[in-house]
Amino acid sequence: MPNAWDAGSARLFASLGFAAIATTSSGFAATLGRGDGQVSRDEALTHTAALVAATALPVNADLEDCFADDPAGVAATITAAAAAGAAGASVEDFGRDDARPIHDIGLATERVAAAVEAARPSGLVLTARAENLIHGVRDLDDTIRRLQAFQEAGADVLYAPGLFTIEDVRAVVTSVDRPVNVLLLGGGPDVRALAEAGVARVSVGGTLAWVAWGAVADAAGELLASGTQGYTDLARAGGKAARTALA
Repeated sequence: MPNAWDAGSARLFASLGFAAIATTSSGFAATLGRGDGQVSRDEALTHTAALVAATALPVNADLEDCFADDPAGVAATITAAAAAGAAGASVEDFGRDDARPIHDIGLATERVAAAVEAARPSGLVLTARAENLIHGVRDLDDTIRRLQAFQEAGADVLYAPGLFTIEDVRAVVTSVDRPVNVLLLGGGPDVRALAEAGVARVSVGGTLAWVAWGAVADAAGELLASGTQGYTDLARAGGKAARTALA
């Protein structure tokens, strides 16, 4: 499930044959000239609706912490995502309090339960995310406890970004009874290995957006430094892909 950062990238992924797409909070924020976590709730929902309109594919919305600490606020964001046409959405247990960035497991579970209740009328697939591994808390046991609690709260999919070894992936998959999403990481297991370990879904976060940024930075750097045109072969390939996707 590749993460699109705008309508054009959504259409590109659809033309390549993917069956579903997701948004990326960091990739979308970059299109606005901002860092991850600096997008408002309304902006994220408008972006979700734009990707829904861009293709016929199901769209999973990366809604960060649902832009609220309290369960009622989380529920309101999920309801709005369903109204925007999202087929799925996620809620993180990572908050915006620098002193205590990971919500207490009790509050985190209440937030997931509220999101599940809000998702039910529309059939939206609710993904519950345990964020500690990618925020400096390298505690797999705590991650698993959180995912198990989120499962009991009714989450449809469980996600712990930051799993890097196939052993850790297997530990998570065998500890829960819901489909598990894994974030693909450079140097980590590939899709085939993850599938063999029982992973149901993979996503890439902002990685494909950063690939695009990297290609442009290399080409522009060459233009600035030497004035040569070594990037034209890549431009031709990109133009061909765009013409196919946007036809």
